[in-house]
Amino acid sequence: MKKEKTFNLLLLIILSHMQLLLAATAFGYHPGEMFSANKIDFTVKVKDDLISYNVFSLFIGPEETVSVEVLDKKNRAASCRFPDGVINHQSSNVWQWRAPRKPGHYPVAISVGSPENSMTLNVFVMVPFADLKGEYLNGYRIGKYPLPSRKKAKLYEHPAGFIEITKENENVYISPHFKLKQFLCKQQSAYPKYLVLRERLLMKLEILLEEVNVRGHHCNTLTIMSGYRTPFYNKAIGNVAYSRHILGDAADIYIDEHPCDGLMDDLNGDGKIDHKDSKVSYNIVEKIFGKPSYKKYIGGLGLYKATTTHGPFVHVDTRGVKARWGI
Repeated sequence: MKKEKTFNLLLLIILSHMQLLLAATAFGYHPGEMFSANKIDFTVKVKDDLISYNVFSLFIGPEETVSVEVLDKKNRAASCRFPDGVINHQSSNVWQWRAPRKPGHYPVAISVGSPENSMTLNVFVMVPFADLKGEYLNGYRIGKYPLPSRKKAKLYEHPAGFIEITKENENVYISPHFKLKQFLCKQQSAYPKYLVLRERLLMKLEILLEEVNVRGHHCNTLTIMSGYRTPFYNKAIGNVAYSRHILGDAADIYIDEHPCDGLMDDLNGDGKIDHKDSKVSYNIVEKIFGKPSYKKYIGGLGLYKATTTHGPFVHVDTRGVKARWGI
């Protein structure tokens, strides 16, 4: 009798696992595919942003001073190792760091409790905007940034600087699921190339990616059809002069996993790839960012249909005010 009960219990467990697997597959998951947000059990505060990922990035100017604070509910000892620059250790969990003068990539290692419980803050010291010579920066054509009206000066102010992209750093993960090169302008050019990117766009994309997976659409990263655009390239493709793409806080995105073929996945399961699939992504963004806790990520959200040159996609940005179009 006891053996029979044990056998029945094991059978019940197996059947339960099979049901979960079938349900996951129905929602787009496949065996061996499990999404992880790659979060850590402590928080790092930088520039009023709270970071709880095992890798993230910061974009600052030469010799700019930033405060790095570790917040840990368990009050464990924290360690912060900077590769260069001037360090002022203010307390057990707060550091003031003045970045080096030389532009480049400076990874900062932060750990709590033990070296294994850590995160990497990839700091990129940018080339200052003032280094632009006409329309060019070290041979790379940037173009001319438009002058906004006084009323919109803050909303469209010029970027502080440009991230220098080389063959050595383009594959660096700047957040758990996005690489630096995914945001590069599509204009053809030799290295070095240059990029403008805002931290809050990265955070918004990570939050969106996690929610997409929670809702059953397995996706390891979002395909960024268009990230940063130089004003030169933006004008060449006929886009509006004040596009958020030239300011580094916008991305045109879609989900492309099953299959990975350069087109939006069939998210609504109707056997077609069209704007209805983009609407699925659009609705996910709308529901998330309508919450008060995501106020700092408020921005534009646009729905785009397929054309002869591209498939359907969704535009997101972090301009700071709500804007909607395409519905």
